[in-house]
Amino acid sequence: MPFSSCTVIFGCGNILLGDDGYGPAVIEQLESDQLLPREVTAVDAGTGIREYLFDYLLAPELRPETIIILDAVDFPGRKPGEVFTIDPSEVPAGKIHDFSLHQFPTVNLLHELKEETGMAISIIAAQIKSIPNQVAPGLSAPMIKAVAATCKRITELTSCSETLKTP
Repeated sequence: MPFSSCTVIFGCGNILLGDDGYGPAVIEQLESDQLLPREVTAVDAGTGIREYLFDYLLAPELRPETIIILDAVDFPGRKPGEVFTIDPSEVPAGKIHDFSLHQFPTVNLLHELKEETGMAISIIAAQIKSIPNQVAPGLSAPMIKAVAATCKRITELTSCSETLKTP
């Protein structure tokens, strides 16, 4: 799994659970449209981002300068499809110990990575319309718009290396 990238973008989520598939859908779009420069790697992490994060903690030679995590969220007061950037410290307290990677990677691990390695870490989130209780692939209309908006944002962030340090 070695990356020679200065930035790694992880799309998190389960494509079988409706809007939870936002992260992988963004990665798919970025790759199909070839929107990323060579020094940026996009990874569909599904629900397995923890393994990558542990590797970065344990193997300094693998670490990028910046990690951008894409994930679907359910925050009160947000509109379905709304795209916003949050710092790992802004994840609601109820999610800090959430080991279900359908929502967020382990927040404590993100904090440790940031503190121990100096890597820049941010989360680009999109507000879900809903997540079904059973298998139901496919994004809602607001989330489809969020994918396009996120691709545009990622393209802008990755267009010059100075911008990458502050997503």
